[in-house]
This record gives sequence, structure tokens and C-alpha cells, in this order.
Amino acid sequence: MSAKKIVKAFYDSNLAKDENLIDMFHNDCVLHWNSSQGFTTLNKSEIEEKLNGVKESYLSFTYRLSHLLEDDNIVTARYTIYYTTIERPLKEEPLAHFISIWEIKDGKMYKGYEISQKLDESVENLTSFSKIKI
Repeated sequence: MSAKKIVKAFYDSNLAKDENLIDMFHNDCVLHWNSSQGFTTLNKSEIEEKLNGVKESYLSFTYRLSHLLEDDNIVTARYTIYYTTIERPLKEEPLAHFISIWEIKDGKMYKGYEISQKLDESVENLTSFSKIKI
């Protein structure tokens, strides 16, 4: 499977429902994340903790990709995360915009570099997404 297909499979998932997502990450995985909260580095077990937290807090937690670019074993994704909560199961809401760069090793997500920005209310930011073709 190509690096792009591996990353796309992850971003096509629902973090709140898909049980085996941690298997998509290399055992030596490291994610470097710059967010509004500051800089964080997560290893595979810390990523698994985050995934478990999402499952406990949300009914759905999905990605909408606008860009997915591949260069050998490096894939760059631009997307917005959407969620529904237990309290408001019929209201899907956008959460934040992300750009992630993933290095794929041994068919798994190995090194990630991610930057996120809290949602702004711009209509352009919410409607500019198109279907990604592989």
C-alpha cells in the first residue's frame, strides 16, 4: 500500500468508533504537535491515550481532508476535524484546522509533524473541501 493510501485510511476513520487505529502507528512512532496550547511530543502509548480519550468523550470524531500530497514516503494532509458529543448527538460541529506531515515506515505512520489552529468562523474555511483522489 502506498504511503498516501496508508495516511488516507487513517483520515477516513472515525476516531470515536474505530477500535484498531493504534495499529496504524509504528511502534517507534513520534508525533510533534504545535497547537494553541503549545508544543507537545507524543509517543505511541501517548497517542493511544489520546485516542481512548476521544472514544470516551465523543460520539463521532472525523476528518475532512482538503489536501493530501505524497512525496515518496512522506505525506502531507490539510483537514478540519468535526465532532458530535454525547450531549448533542445530532449536531456535528467543526473543531479545528490541521496540517500534518507523516513519514511512513514499514507500512505504518512513523514520524508526524502537526500544526493546528482553533476554528474560525469563516465560511470559506468550512466549504473549501473537496474529495481527495488517490
